[in-house]
Amino acid sequence: MRVLVTGAAGFLGGHLRRALLATGHQVTGVDLLRDHGPDARPPEGVERVDVRDAEGLAPLLDGVDVVCHFAGVTAGARAADFASHNDVGTAVLLGAMERARVGRLVLASSVAVYGEGRYRGVQSGPFFPNLRRRADLDRGMFDHRAPHTGEILTWEPVGEDAPLRPRGPYAASKVAQENYALAWGLATGGAVTALRMHNVYGAGARAGLVGWLHAELAQGRAPQVFEDGGQIRDFVHVRDAVAATVAAVERSLPGFVALNIASGQPITVWEVASIMSRARSGPAPVVTGRYRIGDVRHFVADPEKARRVLDFTASVAPAQGLAEFAVTD
Repeated sequence: MRVLVTGAAGFLGGHLRRALLATGHQVTGVDLLRDHGPDARPPEGVERVDVRDAEGLAPLLDGVDVVCHFAGVTAGARAADFASHNDVGTAVLLGAMERARVGRLVLASSVAVYGEGRYRGVQSGPFFPNLRRRADLDRGMFDHRAPHTGEILTWEPVGEDAPLRPRGPYAASKVAQENYALAWGLATGGAVTALRMHNVYGAGARAGLVGWLHAELAQGRAPQVFEDGGQIRDFVHVRDAVAATVAAVERSLPGFVALNIASGQPITVWEVASIMSRARSGPAPVVTGRYRIGDVRHFVADPEKARRVLDFTASVAPAQGLAEFAVTD
């Protein structure tokens, strides 16, 4: 197929472009190179085009079968930047796709769209809590409690039908991207597969918790772990994230389909920091007890739907992949 990849010079988009080419697809890449300066030259096969530039996109969309939209701002930006690059960029791209009669989109979304995870109490049943109480956090009570009984809640995997309750501008922009894509699909008859990626890591990753841990250890510093280190997360290797995306390109799913892309092997933040520290023979992580009021306590998405509809199962266990990533340059 003929595939257009946006964000094709970035971490995930670059891995995806190379994988699609290796699979035999015809690939055109576009990237603004926002963080590389005005004189930066894009890699071979990638055009320097802003997805907010409809005229620049038009000739590149001619004859394209599917667009993989991986462009956007991921971290360290202001709310206005997320709105401009992620949301306006997606709306402009979808308009250009409609004019070019391109009917399929694979969208790089994020599990951040859910916000806090799903919990359950023995007495209270399933529960989607709001922010934790500052008084609890100040005294080291980091787990969610049922509001009326005080019972400590246990986490459960989150399915794609869970409510979207984003925290922070990045997560809000990913929800907006999904909503624009859904509206575009309803208006045009187009198909959208929204891949709600867990924390993606691997060669070239610099953003997010794992990227920060890598940078700290590279400087010989002991990683500072917030709260008690018991926060549960899932981390998916870039090879698996790319494999899921290639499967989404090659399996034309009708309508709007959201899929959790995860390793399926939950792990604590303390374990992540410890695995990476040991792999680099670095200093042990330090549990600080510090907290941010808006942080998510536990979040693990259920990958069963992706296994069922894409035949995708992650192959890299976090313990193995994180140790390998820790010793990369």
